[in-house]
Amino acid sequence: MSPTAVGLAMFAGMLLLMALRVPIAAAMFIPGALGYWGLTNEAALLNQLKGSAVARLTVYDLSVIPLFLLMGQFATQGGLSRALFKAAAAFVGHIRGGLGMASILSAGAFGAVCGSSVATSATITQVAYPEMKAQGYHGRLSTAALAAGGTLGILIPPSVPLVVYAILTEQNIAKLFAAAMIPGLMALAGYLLVIALVVRARPGLAPASMATQWHERWRALGGIWPIAAIFCLVFGGIYGGLFSPTEGAAVGAIAALAAGLARRELGWQGFRRSLLGTAETSAMVFLIFLGADMMNASLALTAMPAALAAWVGGLSVPPLVIVAAILCFYVILGCVMDELSMLLLTIPVIFPAVMALDLWGLAAEPKAIWFGILVLVTVGIGLIAPPVGLNVYVVNNIAKDVPMSETYKGVFPFLAWDALRVTLLLLFPALSLGLVRLLYG
Repeated sequence: MSPTAVGLAMFAGMLLLMALRVPIAAAMFIPGALGYWGLTNEAALLNQLKGSAVARLTVYDLSVIPLFLLMGQFATQGGLSRALFKAAAAFVGHIRGGLGMASILSAGAFGAVCGSSVATSATITQVAYPEMKAQGYHGRLSTAALAAGGTLGILIPPSVPLVVYAILTEQNIAKLFAAAMIPGLMALAGYLLVIALVVRARPGLAPASMATQWHERWRALGGIWPIAAIFCLVFGGIYGGLFSPTEGAAVGAIAALAAGLARRELGWQGFRRSLLGTAETSAMVFLIFLGADMMNASLALTAMPAALAAWVGGLSVPPLVIVAAILCFYVILGCVMDELSMLLLTIPVIFPAVMALDLWGLAAEPKAIWFGILVLVTVGIGLIAPPVGLNVYVVNNIAKDVPMSETYKGVFPFLAWDALRVTLLLLFPALSLGLVRLLYG
């Protein structure tokens, strides 16, 4: 059996295991291990297994992931999500569709201390959906806005998938965070516009409500100062050169803990749930790392990544068309895989091919940062796009009275903005790289 045939068989085996609902880490690890064994021998496989886990789990940069997850857990258990939604609703809730806009705004602000799309969707939905339901909002608009808003959890830094991309491609995490800021704000502004246009076309989806008094608005606004303080402390410290992203994540976790204690909403049970939630999510992430490492080690033996890079480089089509095709591939792949699995499996294969292309005359580092943001935004589309859309499942698991088909109908306007946003980022790299150049020259 040729190496190429072994590589294709591994992909087929992985997809089969995924279809059988085998956990994604095992679905990548088992075909990868069998392929490695078939290409080498039993002793070589055992040697690979002996060193791969230690090599991966002792990478210092990976410690930023559980620390950012812990910061998000403390923020959730400390009641900061409720304060964010209350403040946003106080200012825009009286507008038609205002509670949907408030959910987007609170998701964006919560994403600035969370780094996880699923956690943002679940947390904000628990707070916002009952209020929208009580005010007579249609389930289609409510759940679609919450699912789309949840994607801001990975678009607005900190972002766990972006940290993974930085580690896989050996890029500067702080620069990638800076590059994601403008695309993330574009997503937030676009989602607000989508809600405004939808309720203008179909007013029955979202009734207007009474405006909140100004003194109540200022009181609600005062409740979100911990989020602003944590964001400024973490990212001000990172870009001010006071500490590294990993140190910033640790400082942010401590600050979120202090904020929860100061608000008297983070008790012993909340503290315990924060630690357990962080441990469970971190374990899942690192198991996916190990599974992807096994698969990628086997693929390296087949020489498929090098062959793909050579083939892509020899295509007689414009480089931007190739990048656009890769992004479409990510959207399709998002129908069957989560964002971390996609990145860990594909970036080692695709990244060398992209770096070999002449894209806007960019140097290696700006090209890698720009492509990383494109991938991040495209992965975010997969979180709400049918037929899977992980965020849709998360939201509908909480809003059980809304049929999932209604949510999918509601997300299409948001997907239209996402498609336009990806196109703008593809054609205008300055949207991603402008802030990086401003901060780093």
